[in-house]
Amino acid sequence: MFAMKFVRLGTTGATVSRVCLGCMSFGSKKWRPWVVEEADARPIIEKALDNGINFFDTADMYSLGVSEEITGRALRDMARLEEIVLATKVFWPMADKPNMAGLSRKHIVHACDASLKRLGVEHIDLYQIHRLDKATPMEEILAALDDLVSAGKVLYIGASSMYAWQFGKMLSVSERNGWARFVTMQNHYNLIYREEEREMLPLCEAEGVGCLPWSPLARGLLAGARRSMGDRESTTRAKTDEYATSLYTDANDWDVVEALNAVARERGGQAAEVALAWLMSKPVVTAPIVGTTKPQHLDAALRAVELSLSAEEIKQLEAPYRPHKIVGHS
Repeated sequence: MFAMKFVRLGTTGATVSRVCLGCMSFGSKKWRPWVVEEADARPIIEKALDNGINFFDTADMYSLGVSEEITGRALRDMARLEEIVLATKVFWPMADKPNMAGLSRKHIVHACDASLKRLGVEHIDLYQIHRLDKATPMEEILAALDDLVSAGKVLYIGASSMYAWQFGKMLSVSERNGWARFVTMQNHYNLIYREEEREMLPLCEAEGVGCLPWSPLARGLLAGARRSMGDRESTTRAKTDEYATSLYTDANDWDVVEALNAVARERGGQAAEVALAWLMSKPVVTAPIVGTTKPQHLDAALRAVELSLSAEEIKQLEAPYRPHKIVGHS
């Protein structure tokens, strides 16, 4: 059995595995064709648990709640919940009706209660805002989250992609009011997209906020399955994931993929494990969020935990990078 490594969740006292299992791919094919349904999701969750992964990330909008239901049932059946760190998120629309999206106090409170019911737990370990709601005052957002912490419905709060100045302002508002403070930042960060290194990562490092990179394998571009930047036939997700085409459009990005493949060949390993090991080499990164649709896809992530890259290999991986426009939030 694999020997997992563990780290602190930011500067909190909670302990999480170096790999976080992303649960967006568990749900209903009615939502996205590449999603796996419950019968196929459970073996993946079971393998994660068997190999020491204790950190699971979902969101209310994934399959419009079905991901939370599947994840919650599996963890209640297979795990000791006191050992697990279970994260979910709020922001994106759950229905095309008033007050069913965003970060108003009203929606946050209702969404949290709905997530608790779907997950089947008494509290959410890490409750994250999936994006920043610019239409709602920061004070309203943060006060509502603080109330959830005070009520015992949420243990820790986190945020996701936004500009560093916005995140810094939110941290300041929390501190001025004595409210619960964000302990994590779930941001878009991988070998192909490194704009977070300019401001967000230094801010998080200075403030003791742990980073949980989403899309750590750049929607499969860094997993070794694609034959070119324009290859959209290799996997079902590549064929149908329209969001990916908006994230990775620069032809120069393939130079990064080729550098990654070269290091992987020299190592005698897979591109995915090298790409994840590179992320884990960054001190501010707590755990990349790795999603999968097959149990064997977890193997590369598990091997990455034990893979230590040399300074020369890191230099080789980073050399082809070219600046990008900001993507993943607006």
